[in-house]
Amino acid sequence: MEKYINEVKSEENMGDKVLIGTLYTADPILVATHRLGPDRLILLVNEELHPKQKDALKSIKGTLGNIIDIKEVKIDVYNIPKIAKKVVEIIDMQPKDDKIYVNVTSGRKTQALGLLYAAYARPARVKKIAYNPEEDKKAVVYLPKLSFNLTTSESEVLESIAKNPSLSITALAEKVGISRAMLYRNIIELKNTGLVIDSDGELKISDAGEIARL
Repeated sequence: MEKYINEVKSEENMGDKVLIGTLYTADPILVATHRLGPDRLILLVNEELHPKQKDALKSIKGTLGNIIDIKEVKIDVYNIPKIAKKVVEIIDMQPKDDKIYVNVTSGRKTQALGLLYAAYARPARVKKIAYNPEEDKKAVVYLPKLSFNLTTSESEVLESIAKNPSLSITALAEKVGISRAMLYRNIIELKNTGLVIDSDGELKISDAGEIARL
């Protein structure tokens, strides 16, 4: 398994600031780093680096490499659930006392969305989500920290549908351990929030539902 943190952390170094950001050009990351002053920088890049990403990495490492710990992690370009899952893994691997910040300015929009949704999946771990408008490099917009906020039964129904999409309503209710009426209410709520879809009479998990399961 890949490692995104140092294996040994001394007592006095606990509680680092960690900045996770998508990368295309260097400026947004350099601005965010200057403002935040992170101890560790995790850059999300294409599985096959674009020439601009190579230039950006070279610039960032040349400017900050001797000051902070910089790591690059390769992520998918377009598969948002896959991107979100990878970022959630990264977040979960950070020491619990670390303060995690997210910047979604650079990179492909799909990559930025994957990072954003990962932050929604781990709202208790992420301190702030930032975006720097292209029109004003000095400006910063802090996005709201949202969460999927599922009830216990909704989470269980979502998980059961993901693992057993062909189950009947009766079998699904028995598996989750709730009444059919409660199951119907949960399914309606999951459909309304776009986490579950009805495909040819069969319940399936949407991309948003896959992210909510993380």
